[in-house]
Amino acid sequence: MECRPQCGACCIAASLNRPYFGMPKGKRAGENCIHLDIEQWSCKIWGTENFPSACKNFKAEIEVCGNNRTEALELITWLEEYTQ
Repeated sequence: MECRPQCGACCIAASLNRPYFGMPKGKRAGENCIHLDIEQWSCKIWGTENFPSACKNFKAEIEVCGNNRTEALELITWLEEYTQ
């Protein structure tokens, strides 16, 4: 599965516990990444040297991303809560 265009669910629902470019304290689950373009629902730094390794390593899967953006937000939020 490829990341679906104009989704950005992982840029909102997922947490990043390590500092990264522009977010020295990381990102809490449910918090928009500062690099999320909310008009396009895409990452402004995707493919650059500043793109976090956690994001590079993310693999879209139906179990995590569901069938649409709404399902992806729900599933990733659930995973964040369940794995804490």
